[in-house]
Amino acid sequence: DHNDGRGVQGLRYQAYAALAQAEGERILAEALERFAIVDARCVHRVGELAIGELAIWVGVSAAHRDAAFAACRFVIDEVKARVPIWKHERYADGAADWLHPDT
Repeated sequence: DHNDGRGVQGLRYQAYAALAQAEGERILAEALERFAIVDARCVHRVGELAIGELAIWVGVSAAHRDAAFAACRFVIDEVKARVPIWKHERYADGAADWLHPDT
């Protein structure tokens, strides 16, 4: 319900779907190579979300939880940095702004 010290009342995600899918698949492949995991999946929602609704889900299976947790952290950090998904925030003061990856 806040970002950079501002109250957030609503948000919407938009994505370049084909590119987002391709980059997401590359990230999952990298996770499989880097960590001792069996499989990994990730889903990021698009459209309007209420504050508190789940925007991204990452699931990893592994023999040991340390590898699974590390892979989950890697996947979510890379998705936020690399995947073309933009977030539109509506603030309590009436303003709105787009946030997007630096890529």
